[in-house]
Amino acid sequence: MRETRYQQRIRETRERMLAAERAAPVEAPADAAAPPKPRLDFKQIVPIFTLTFVDVLGLTVILPLLHLYAAAYGATPVQIGLVAAAFPLAQLIGVPIMGALSDRYGRKPLLLISQLSTFVGFLMLASAQSLEMVILSRVVDGLFGANLATAQAAITDVTDERTRAQGLGLTGAAFGLGFLFGPAIALFSLEISDSLATPALTAAGYSLMSILLTLFMFRETLPPEQRAKVFRPVFALFGGWRIASRTALRPLIGLMFAQQVIFFGFESLLGLFILSRLGFLGQGSAIIFIYVGLILVYVQARLIGRWSRKYGERRLLFVALAALSSGLMLVALTPASPHPLYVQRGVERALRDLAPTSTEAIIGALPITLPQDSARGFGGILWFALAAIPLAVGAGLIRPALNSLMIKAGGADERGAILGVSAAAVSLADAIAPLLGGAIFQALGASAPFALGGVVMGALLVVSLRVVRPAPSTA
Repeated sequence: MRETRYQQRIRETRERMLAAERAAPVEAPADAAAPPKPRLDFKQIVPIFTLTFVDVLGLTVILPLLHLYAAAYGATPVQIGLVAAAFPLAQLIGVPIMGALSDRYGRKPLLLISQLSTFVGFLMLASAQSLEMVILSRVVDGLFGANLATAQAAITDVTDERTRAQGLGLTGAAFGLGFLFGPAIALFSLEISDSLATPALTAAGYSLMSILLTLFMFRETLPPEQRAKVFRPVFALFGGWRIASRTALRPLIGLMFAQQVIFFGFESLLGLFILSRLGFLGQGSAIIFIYVGLILVYVQARLIGRWSRKYGERRLLFVALAALSSGLMLVALTPASPHPLYVQRGVERALRDLAPTSTEAIIGALPITLPQDSARGFGGILWFALAAIPLAVGAGLIRPALNSLMIKAGGADERGAILGVSAAAVSLADAIAPLLGGAIFQALGASAPFALGGVVMGALLVVSLRVVRPAPSTA
């Protein structure tokens, strides 16, 4: 049938409309305009967080009392120093090897070996009948105890570049929570029993709990196809030095060590400093530690993920160093204004009955000048509360940022080894910091370690701006 002119016009119009539709760009749906927001897989993260928290509880039950175990056998200051240093020095050898083994054989078996060695070490400490057994218990735990480094390696397996700092921050938050509750549990265990075996057995109980959590909750995060192909024992023994000497990793590991010396020195001396400025003894110091710890945990649990995605770990590192520098210098300026209920004579009497801190036990008595009754007020407490905010924020950011940058700079099949070296650097710093900080405190006064620490942190910021370059993007 012949097409009429009217039908022809309709057909041509329809063809032009179809042609226009084909030529027009296809608009994406509104919800597809931006990439999906990166999120952590909490089904995998929660077991790692939980076992880290329980592990740290066991560790922090023992740490505040360690010098008492040595003193119970008549240890000299040098021997007490050896007890304190045995664990971190053994970790210098053991943790990089355990990390490399986890890259080859998976996280779960090495995590279990590490937790079992910690459990055995606590049992040895509880049953110790000599100073040599106390030292050996710490060496056993240090050589094979890579719990935190292995847990951090597992976190890197289940995160990517956008969520890795947040995941590492959560393990840091678990560590911080453990440090909040562990010392309180230690004091409670001594209250119910005069025996030093009780805190050690309590720590062993938490260690056993972490083993059970790993057995039944933790799922292997490193599949066989992603593992390192070979493990050479001799190579792994010196692998830490090989990793630490790499151009991309050397400044990051150096920064990790240096900042930990300064910050752990702050932690070691904070109780004595608070006493000399605010007049707080045991319970008051515990409240201060809890306050600082809560800020640190909040930063690691809630803020670091958001900030790392927005600004990147490199900028986060610079912010952390700036915050630590300013916070330490502000803390050093805390006025000697004790709390309103302070009575100088009462504190002097209480001090005569107190055991020395671990730092005092090693290097000798530290000079403490108590504040005067006439200076009582809220000024010192308010000043310290404000000064602690940048300090705790910086402390919450710096280690997750540095570890995330190290992972980016290294290979995908050596994350455990890299984090093992990072943990070894922290352990070495922990061995040095109380002695160095205590010596400065003894020679120059209570504010000196914090003021000098703030200056050095500022210098580290200047150095890091020059030497820490953006890492190549890796999954």
